[in-house]
Amino acid sequence: MSDVPPRILLSTPHMSGREQAYVADAFASNWIAPLGPHVDAFEAEFARTVGSRHAAALSSGTAALHLALQLAGVRPDDEVLVSSLTFSASVNPIAYLGARPAFIDSEARSWNMDPALLEQALEDRARAGRLPAAVVVVHLYGQSADLHPIVDACARYGVPLVEDAAEALGATYHGRAPGTFGQSGIFSFNGNKVITTSGGGMLVSDDDALVAHARKLATQARDPAPHYEHSEIGYNYRLSNVLAAIGRAQLEVLEERVLARRAVFEFYRQALAGVPGLRWMPEAPWGRHSRWLTCLTVDPAEFGADREMLRLALEAHGIEARPVWKPMHLQPVFAGLPTWGGDVARDLFEHGLCLPSGSNLRETELERVAEVVRAASPSARRNPARVPAAR
Repeated sequence: MSDVPPRILLSTPHMSGREQAYVADAFASNWIAPLGPHVDAFEAEFARTVGSRHAAALSSGTAALHLALQLAGVRPDDEVLVSSLTFSASVNPIAYLGARPAFIDSEARSWNMDPALLEQALEDRARAGRLPAAVVVVHLYGQSADLHPIVDACARYGVPLVEDAAEALGATYHGRAPGTFGQSGIFSFNGNKVITTSGGGMLVSDDDALVAHARKLATQARDPAPHYEHSEIGYNYRLSNVLAAIGRAQLEVLEERVLARRAVFEFYRQALAGVPGLRWMPEAPWGRHSRWLTCLTVDPAEFGADREMLRLALEAHGIEARPVWKPMHLQPVFAGLPTWGGDVARDLFEHGLCLPSGSNLRETELERVAEVVRAASPSARRNPARVPAAR
């Protein structure tokens, strides 16, 4: 047998044990094809959980964002303002529709879209006589953006707001779920998220007509008729009944999963408190951070090594860590597109790292991560401190 310890991954699925019962029901009833009673139930339960009136279960968060933008009225040659510090799936659907993204920098206290820069961008475009077709705000790594000024700015200029809450299920903003403030919001159930359906997503909105239209478009835009009648282009975007069955069981333990991820963050924070040069992604004062991923920045002068050196040290010990998202305004595919600000997102990318954050991490695994981080810092090695118990 090998003495090499198992690899520690960034964020893995965490099953509750109830998923098999729901899936067995889907098989017993032969609802294996897309749609079915578990899809209907998952939509209703999810809407109640986040506090939205309506929800449409879809094949991915990307599909949900594509439909949300189309239903916001985005058309070819339009411009859409979007957070720069995000994964490309927040931006690609803009291109699917033939529109052009323009990027808004982050602000330091939440790492999310800077409301002042959004206001400036909207004012600039209004002065030029061409407002954007929509704004997409991304709620990053489990934390809500500062929504009140963003919602107010969009309302003042009459621009639809779409919320990408793919990473923020379980977070709050003044006691309310991000994803429920704009015209529509989207969520992801990818395998690395707080809860998962293997692959899947959800579009939510208080507008029943919008969600009904989303469901139609997601089902090949079939018109109501005994034959196959189509008056618009549709997509194959609906979630299967089997995956919705998994989602229902996962949704039942959402709060447990969020609390577990917050406990992982707190362990790291305490275990590495004496290591110089590490600064944690802050929890903004307006709500609860779900800590989907535990993120920090590394000051090389204080830590004694840069972010990439730390990542490679973790990798050498079989521990997966990832740099913070590379901002979209720095991506080759979006080179030269308009950007308001950019330095905050660039700095977070250059110095930011995401540590293993799964809700099913064991105490020994957390200790391994903390020990490698401490050992990677020459400054910390000169001042050793005991790693506390995880829980």
